[in-house]
Amino acid sequence: MSTPTQLFEPYKLGPITLPNRLVMAPLTRNRAVPPGMVPSELAVEYYGQRASAGLLVTEASQVSQQGQGYQDTPGIYSREQVAGWKKVTDRVHERGGRIFIQLWHVGRISHDSLQPGGGKPVGPSAVRAKGKTFVNGTFTEISEPRALELSEIPDIIDAFRKATTNAMAAGFDGVEIHGANGYLLDQFAKDGANKRTDAYGGSIENRARLMLEVTKAVTAEAGAERTGIRISPVTPANDISDSNPQPLFDHIVDGLNALRLAYIHVIEGATGGPRDIAPFDYASLRKRFSGAYMANNGYDFALATKVLADGAADLIAFGKPFISNPDLVERLKAGAPLNEWDKNTFYGGGAKGYTDYPTLEAAQAAQ
Repeated sequence: MSTPTQLFEPYKLGPITLPNRLVMAPLTRNRAVPPGMVPSELAVEYYGQRASAGLLVTEASQVSQQGQGYQDTPGIYSREQVAGWKKVTDRVHERGGRIFIQLWHVGRISHDSLQPGGGKPVGPSAVRAKGKTFVNGTFTEISEPRALELSEIPDIIDAFRKATTNAMAAGFDGVEIHGANGYLLDQFAKDGANKRTDAYGGSIENRARLMLEVTKAVTAEAGAERTGIRISPVTPANDISDSNPQPLFDHIVDGLNALRLAYIHVIEGATGGPRDIAPFDYASLRKRFSGAYMANNGYDFALATKVLADGAADLIAFGKPFISNPDLVERLKAGAPLNEWDKNTFYGGGAKGYTDYPTLEAAQAAQ
């Protein structure tokens, strides 16, 4: 058996009691059904299989067609998408789980072929990111973006608001705003992508404005106690950077704290990479925020146990281990070996590498 740990203790997250502190992190899997970008029946089973997590956070789901950056990612802006997600939430709730949806606008990390009318992706400025997106079954260079007009920004905020209304109609227990990994809200916040000279550019206060305005709009629909946000202060993901991230994110978290969110979901270090890629004081964010601190990036059982024992986090998000271990909670609790994941099936495809990973019980029965 594994060592006793707070990881398996209940946690009160706003009005929701989580049975444990393991969170399934949002994981893009590119299996929505085109042309409507509706969650598939396989997604119903996929999330249902993982309902023993303290909290499930869905794959990022675009708040509008403009917000899509990769092929076959689900949305939460149409009636059909809401109906598809309702099947997912029903299955998770039937199995005793709790589930939030992650709301997404990719901004400049997109391709012309995914945009309405084949137009350019949008960003805070016309600064093209170095990198690739996933389109037509292959990784393709990101398209050149255009800068959002000041008059268009209210539409961005409203898209997040409407997506939140749709999410609650679909039966989600809450929503997580994607403010990380070099997508639109992160692009506005960081000076490597934001070269604006208006009220949304220049100073820290101006660059943080869109993230905080979106969060205020979302909390007005879902309730602050059912709203979280994901941030990544120093990740270089999607060619994003900031010249001085500490004061920027201290300011952002002060603003989020004032809105009384349920949690901040913090990617510590480089997304999916080194935790020590750049100096940053994550303890400063924890001290500034009165809600739950969800830690993410490179966590295993030992690190999760230590961080919780040290009081450095309240919840721990696991990503890839949940892909290959639908019963990750039970496996960690038993000190059992984990299934290895298959990178070749992460993005796109069908049941293989998605819903066919065995539980410990099934694996033992097959021996």
